[in-house]
Amino acid sequence: MTSELTAGTEFETVAEFRSQLVAWLDSHDLTPPPGDHSLDAHQAQHARVLKELYDAGWMRWGWPESAGGLGGPMILRAIVGEEVVGRRLDDPGPYSMLEVLTPTMIDYARPELAAEMVPRLLSGQETWCQGFSEPGSGSDLASLATRAEQRGATGDWVINGQKVWTSFAQYAKRCVLLTRTGPGHSGITAFFVDMDSPGVDVRPLRTMHGVDEFCEVYFDDVVVPADRMLGNPGDGWQLAMDLLPYERSTCFWQRIAYLYSRFDALVGEVKNVGQSVDSELGETYLALHMLRCRSRATQLRLADGNKLGPDTSIDKVLLAGAEQQLYDSAHDLLPSVIELDDTEWRTEYLYSRAATIYGGTAEVQRNIIARRLLDLGKE
Repeated sequence: MTSELTAGTEFETVAEFRSQLVAWLDSHDLTPPPGDHSLDAHQAQHARVLKELYDAGWMRWGWPESAGGLGGPMILRAIVGEEVVGRRLDDPGPYSMLEVLTPTMIDYARPELAAEMVPRLLSGQETWCQGFSEPGSGSDLASLATRAEQRGATGDWVINGQKVWTSFAQYAKRCVLLTRTGPGHSGITAFFVDMDSPGVDVRPLRTMHGVDEFCEVYFDDVVVPADRMLGNPGDGWQLAMDLLPYERSTCFWQRIAYLYSRFDALVGEVKNVGQSVDSELGETYLALHMLRCRSRATQLRLADGNKLGPDTSIDKVLLAGAEQQLYDSAHDLLPSVIELDDTEWRTEYLYSRAATIYGGTAEVQRNIIARRLLDLGKE
């Protein structure tokens, strides 16, 4: 990370910021309560951690003052996320939604709406979800079918359709929702929808890793005020493209910190069962290190104001590979733990099987790399 900070912050260097943050975290016990690994407990811990960080000012650094932040470069947000998630004070899933949805609100919502809503998200007062994927349009976002139609003299929009794989929708107060208002890419429009609106039906999905993290969400004549549109009609595709750099930069940085913490835990457990730290763990470490180096470069490019594009598909492929290799190593080196013991290793191993699917499938990412970066043409 760069060492110098821009004017306007009370910290002269990134190292000083991290040092003071670490000292604050060391003196404030935000450790999750023991014993309860349920999704409800994770959400309660997420809200608790955000409130403490926001009240102390740490969660506000790196965000613009116009949206309730304290200013400073976005690198500061990455450091906060790295420390919080790396210490396992919060899970990377709920925490990552901050980096995905907050920039979207700041860039596309009316300034007064962003100023009202962003502090609610950063402080843990509310959680939001992202309504993009549909049963027939996951990685193929352009084929989404959830429709919004403008009706009546008030100019309100009425939304009908279905979303799926919507993370934490059962806890969400709001949803950044993509809809179709016309044909093609230019016919995709985004809205900021209250999840308690009449006609919204959230149904959690039980996946093989035993956690109802994902939901399907139905919209049946859901009325959304015109001033809740994000941007202008047809801006939804560009909003989605602008969201990806955040999803694959700061969000990945936080998840990498989490994976490193799990790698350290794996080394400890392997030693406890009398196994040697062998070449398989060495290969896993190299995969994580390569991912971190790549993510660091991406993070710095974004912080310098560079436009990120199809090159972030490389980050996604490396993340999926490193995550699955880590949990494959746990499976190989901790005999029967995955199969017989009800531990975090089992849950996380099963979840890691989806690493090559969520956030854009590995096949799609490799096609993007081949066509748009290597100029190899179509399949």
